[in-house]
Parts: sequence; C-alpha cells; structure tokens
Amino acid sequence: MKSKKRKAILKRNRMGMVSIAVVALLLFGVLFVEGRSLSSRLSSYDKEVEDLNDRIEEENERTKEIDELKEYMDTDEYAEEVARDKLGLVKDNEIVFKESE
Repeated sequence: MKSKKRKAILKRNRMGMVSIAVVALLLFGVLFVEGRSLSSRLSSYDKEVEDLNDRIEEENERTKEIDELKEYMDTDEYAEEVARDKLGLVKDNEIVFKESE
C-alpha cells in the first residue's frame, strides 16, 4: 500500500514539475518576443532622434544664413543696391545708358 501512495505522490510531483517547466518556458518565450519588440522600437526611436538632430542642425545653419542676410540688409550697400534695382536711382556722377528697342 505504501508503494502505491509513494508512486502516486511521485507522479503528482513529476506532473507539478512538468507544469512548472512549461509555465517557465512560456514566460521565457513571451519575454523573448517582447524583448525583440522593444529592441526594434528602440532602434526606430534612435533613427528618429538622429533624423531630428539632423533637422536641428539644418535649421541652425538656416538661422545663421538668415542672420547674415539680416546683417547685410542693414548695410548701406544693400540700400544702394535696392535703390538702383527697384527704384532706378543713380548717383550724381553716373551716366545711364538705355537700350533702344
């Protein structure tokens, strides 16, 4: 009789160990899949950060160009150029030649 009880207990212990092993393997599988998913999202976020840093650099260069243009527009040289091109003004000692049609 003791032998039957002992076999039954051993069988339950084995079933419990197998059940625990299956659950552990399932958890490991889920963690592995989630880890891969997080890894791919992380790499896409890294690429997005790199793209945004490139855009920031481009905008900083554009801002620098705009500041340089603003400084040029504050000069007398720019005012004279605009007066000549848009308004047709000339200096006192200049001779203007016009093309005949």
